Amino acid sequence: MKALSEVYDPEIPINIVDMGLIYRVDLDSENNVEIDMTMTTRGCPMHSMMTYAAKKRVEKIDGIGSVKVNLVWNPPWTPEMINPKIKEQMLKNNE
Repeated sequence: MKALSEVYDPEIPINIVDMGLIYRVDLDSENNVEIDMTMTTRGCPMHSMMTYAAKKRVEKIDGIGSVKVNLVWNPPWTPEMINPKIKEQMLKNNE
């Protein structure tokens, strides 16, 4: 997850992990990774860029085999999925 935390939503300065966009990360016995992630909306124009960035960032980890990123829509993303600490910080910044 640390590597995925280095990938940011281009419209909001929050990484994709803290945004709650990563639903599942599996590592198999051969060090292949499969990731399920979503977007904030189905019509997100940045979905290709963000899934590509996630894939490329994980591929840079030493010892990782193949990386597959699945774009999923269930459950639908909601703002409640944002990391609570990040939400709290956002509220403080808007005061």
